[in-house]
Amino acid sequence: MEKQDGASAQRLVTLDALRGFAVMGILAMNIVAFAMPEAAYISPKAYGGETPADLAGWAIGFILFDGKMRGLFSILFGASMLLIVERARASGQDATAVHYRRMAWLAVFGFAHYLFVWWGDILFLYACIGCIAFAFRDWEARRLIRWAVGLFALGTLLMTLLFGAQLVLAQAADDSGASAAMAAAGRDVIAGYAGLGDAVDAELALYRGGYLPILAERLGHADTPLLMVLMSALETLPLMMIGMALLRSGFLAGRWESAAYRRTALRWLPPGLLLTIVLAWVQWRGGFDYLLSLNIFLAWAQPARLMMMIGYAALLVLLIRRHAASGWIARIAAAGQAAFSNYIGTSLVMTSLFYGYGLGLFGAVGRLPLYLFVIGASALMLLWSKPWLARFRYGPLEWLWRSLARGAVQPMRRASPAQ
Repeated sequence: MEKQDGASAQRLVTLDALRGFAVMGILAMNIVAFAMPEAAYISPKAYGGETPADLAGWAIGFILFDGKMRGLFSILFGASMLLIVERARASGQDATAVHYRRMAWLAVFGFAHYLFVWWGDILFLYACIGCIAFAFRDWEARRLIRWAVGLFALGTLLMTLLFGAQLVLAQAADDSGASAAMAAAGRDVIAGYAGLGDAVDAELALYRGGYLPILAERLGHADTPLLMVLMSALETLPLMMIGMALLRSGFLAGRWESAAYRRTALRWLPPGLLLTIVLAWVQWRGGFDYLLSLNIFLAWAQPARLMMMIGYAALLVLLIRRHAASGWIARIAAAGQAAFSNYIGTSLVMTSLFYGYGLGLFGAVGRLPLYLFVIGASALMLLWSKPWLARFRYGPLEWLWRSLARGAVQPMRRASPAQ
């Protein structure tokens, strides 16, 4: 690994620690998708119960984590991508070739992850959108932010129109003042969601069973990762662009004054949090109607998520700078440095715990107790990552990815244990 000056090393520590927080935070929402039918991720009424404990678990996830940690991870992916491009250029390599080889192999990993491990993969999405984001690598920070906000707003508007139209039509089905055509269209929309209970039952049967039926189901829906790219492009691309801009501006490198980070957190976190709480109340007040919750999940919550992502990032950079010399930040940074291995490793562990070919806990654990699994998995990440990286240059999957992308086996073991 090339030598780095003090600023570069600090930048890496900041990025790695942010990535460590994000990869642990992602699990706080993904745990529902690991342990329950997919519809439970959208609404507790679809599955997961509506007891006070269940609703408390849902509220914690929706308000604090839903979309925010995944969004932060997307921002950090864009920043890391730009950092690798700049290093390739500085070392005289062909940055374009380096980037696209990395994205090609990431797509392979992501598709394999989807097929053989877990349906909720994001790596294939990142690989595809990363290929597009590369086109903006030379843009200056302000231009990146302007375009990113515009694209993010466009994506939010399109989702609002698409699913908002369904909500309006569904309400028109029982409206005596609606036209016959609208009422009929509304009944069609309602009928389209009427089979939700059957879908939940089918998922429970599938994921409580053996591995081969699950694999057959994924093979039968092998186009799902590509559909996710189409659905999520106008969210993921602008977030990667924001990450590139925040790295270029020095924000993610920890080079801003502490007062600037505090101002950023105070400007964006409180309004984002307040709007998210309002949206949580709207869902509760609406009886967790699935179509209403789907609109909030896919569209209405997006502005608040973006505000909270930026606010979280500012607070976390302050926290990392303040405790940079502490052992626990070093462990979080190590978890972030091995984020690829931790992300895939989490999928392997959780599917083994919840699916029928493992312990078979799928659909059997309440929302609030699921956070115990999150705490346990996060503890495992913190326990193994630092000792491993003290002896090896990369996490196991990071090493494999790097070796494949470079077409040669990369040196793995350190000459002496890192301090």
